[in-house]
Amino acid sequence: MPTAVKRSERKAKKSYTLSSESVAFLEIMRKKRRAPSVSSVLEDILQAVRRRQEQAKIEQSISQYYSSLSSKESKELGDWADFAEAEFTREQ
Repeated sequence: MPTAVKRSERKAKKSYTLSSESVAFLEIMRKKRRAPSVSSVLEDILQAVRRRQEQAKIEQSISQYYSSLSSKESKELGDWADFAEAEFTREQ
């Protein structure tokens, strides 16, 4: 019985027009990586960009959270961090 392909793993065939420089770059990357296709290289590039964007979004959310804290809340978190660090170094 063949395994089902998850919906998120299905690929869509699309056609895009790229500059000759971009096509050459993708082909060079395919050769360097010994990738099976230019499409796989392009997929890797897009996934890396997506991960970077998601990471930046997470970092921005964390920064906004800490910026929204009152000075009292910030000091309390700092005190907890100091306590945890002291406990961690004492255990080693």
